[in-house]
Amino acid sequence: MKRLLHISMGLLLGACLAAGRQLHAQDTGPVTEIETKKLAQTGFKFLSVSLDPRAAALGDALTARDDNGSLSLFYNPAGMAYFGQTFHFAVGQTQWINHTDYNYASLAYRPADGQYGVIGLSIVAVSYPAVLKTIFATNEQGYEEQGTYSPSALAIGIGYARAITDRFAVGGHVRLARQDLGSAQVGLDGRAQRYAKSTVSVDFGVLYRTALQSLTFAMSVRNFSRELTYVEESFELPLTFQIGATYNLMDLVAPGNTLHALWLNVEAVRPRDYPEQIKVGAEYAFMDLLFLRAGYVNPTDEQGFNLGAGVRLSTRSFRIGVDYVYTSFGIFDNVHRLGLQLAF
Repeated sequence: MKRLLHISMGLLLGACLAAGRQLHAQDTGPVTEIETKKLAQTGFKFLSVSLDPRAAALGDALTARDDNGSLSLFYNPAGMAYFGQTFHFAVGQTQWINHTDYNYASLAYRPADGQYGVIGLSIVAVSYPAVLKTIFATNEQGYEEQGTYSPSALAIGIGYARAITDRFAVGGHVRLARQDLGSAQVGLDGRAQRYAKSTVSVDFGVLYRTALQSLTFAMSVRNFSRELTYVEESFELPLTFQIGATYNLMDLVAPGNTLHALWLNVEAVRPRDYPEQIKVGAEYAFMDLLFLRAGYVNPTDEQGFNLGAGVRLSTRSFRIGVDYVYTSFGIFDNVHRLGLQLAF
């Protein structure tokens, strides 16, 4: 069994690394007098926005963490496999830039004490501010107003994770995503055409707990899907390859300490439409009750530091938590995220 696990892990590592190299090769343009990088354009960008306040506070470096319950569906589905209770429910809101609101909810169910794995459900709904509709006209302004429209987006998913052993887990997440950009008048007959698209996307990941104390490695691929076309323009979803590690630094000085924990998360990310990124996050926990978090992503265009905090209240069979994170966004509005978790 152990040998089979090592072989399986090696094959999965090789497959994920090969996928990362292929993604890099496809997006890198030829070298000329000035070296350039050719990055793909993507649509359905709402799928790549981080929702969970805890994850965002850690710079989204959450791929290797196995203690986030149903919220692992949004980062690495395999992390859901080691959820220790029967139910986990999470709900929250992200106040994104330009008055865009993201609302999410997720649920994990672990039947028969995990004998059959963990099943998860997720939903993300996005509401955008109203946009003014105009058409060409020969008046002084050069256009006529046609009222407003409000774009929207929605993604509903189902996931599954299973711990193959007490150290190795796999998971997947399938989502039906839809984006509605409203309707517009087309042609001279005044008929309206609606610009909306739906697609299915797949996320999958693996997680490996090493024998070296709390050191854990993980990989995930998110938003794998077919190409879509709006009228004449084709685009793909924001496919992202991630590999990360996490370690409790208190294991270096006080192994087995349950009063304090200081987790360091490091992650390398390869998006389809952006250069490679390094994400670093740190989380200090006091008595598994109070949490302070900070994270940073490099490079970014405007996003700065992430600072967050959380509280967990637990009994023998019940656990509730609240998390908040503040993210600076340069010339844009600062981003606020608030989330609530319940496990029993």
